[in-house]
Amino acid sequence: MEELIKKYADKLVAQGLCEKEVPLIGGLDVELIWNRDASEKSILEEVFSKLNINSLLFAPPKEPYFSILNYLAKKSFNLREKAAIYPEDCETRTFLHNIPVIKSFKSLDIVLALKQSKCVVIPDYGIVTWGTISPEQAFVFYSSVCFSAFVKFFTDYLYDYKKNKVEKEQLGIFNLAAQYYQNFMRESKDFTFLQKSPFNEVEEVIKAMVQAGKLTVDCGMVDSFFGNISFRLGDTIYISQTGSSLDELAGYIDPCPLDGSTCSGITASSELAAHREIFLTTNNKSILHGHPRFCVIMSMFCPDKDSCVNAGRCHIKCTRERFIADIPVVPGEVGTGPTGLCNTLPKAIKGRRGAIVYGHGLFTTGKEDFTDAFSSLMDIEKMCMEKYFSFFK
Repeated sequence: MEELIKKYADKLVAQGLCEKEVPLIGGLDVELIWNRDASEKSILEEVFSKLNINSLLFAPPKEPYFSILNYLAKKSFNLREKAAIYPEDCETRTFLHNIPVIKSFKSLDIVLALKQSKCVVIPDYGIVTWGTISPEQAFVFYSSVCFSAFVKFFTDYLYDYKKNKVEKEQLGIFNLAAQYYQNFMRESKDFTFLQKSPFNEVEEVIKAMVQAGKLTVDCGMVDSFFGNISFRLGDTIYISQTGSSLDELAGYIDPCPLDGSTCSGITASSELAAHREIFLTTNNKSILHGHPRFCVIMSMFCPDKDSCVNAGRCHIKCTRERFIADIPVVPGEVGTGPTGLCNTLPKAIKGRRGAIVYGHGLFTTGKEDFTDAFSSLMDIEKMCMEKYFSFFK
């Protein structure tokens, strides 16, 4: 347990979500242990005693997430009887549903919130999340809160700007967060080390997937355990397992025959059907899916949203043909079914370097290996970021 606690505390810092030595994580093994001493421990131990969990994470997020969450949380008290932040991105819809907010760092309030949700935000304090199996769950929930809040803040800001409704505090946080992300994207990202084609053996494919997956996380193009990756070798798709972390793919890649002749697809990514259709209808050999922030933000901005008959159902019902430069934006839910992205994504990405699924993320393809798929992932995110900020010139 000590090693797991340290691992996920370090991950929060490495992914830019917390400052060093800030995450406070407790884990229950034979006894309850913490990664460090802190004044908040006594309250969190009371929370532990009233929930059926094995780990608890508390931390104020690093800027600009701290200011973003504070702003959204305080606004939420004025909008609804039951305070919560309601992002509309895919991660929130399928995973968090909403982000509850409470006013004070008290054990009873935290317990009541966590009995109903995976997380809770306390303005001016931070985020509390839990895990029932391992600290990994707490890390995933925490990461998702930061991602969803970032996307919501920037999406809301653009709509408010268009309506001339931006507040002074909102503008200050916008400038802080914009500078942070623009500086981050200006940093050079080296991907020359990625293994090049041809791949003749399964081991070469696995190595290339592990490299590309880790690089995608290291470059901030996906958070926690989201995103997926695949490669076609002959008549077999090698794809990351559902719930696997892209930066830890060794041992979590499934071989899935194109004809579906084995049941290995049971543990494969929930987007296997979409990957399969892309491979069957194009000449690509690799697919990389991440959640770059401004790809998601720009996919959720539509000037006609308020007057559209499908407002509120954009992620499954959008009928408009939408593009960001040369990149199509399509609706589609995770998995299969009538509104599944397996029906919308493959035809949109055919003949193109990538496609964005509304509120979800970006899919890119590669002809021979992952170098072009990763390059497209970064280039399209930069393009979406530049398109977003062009509205304010």
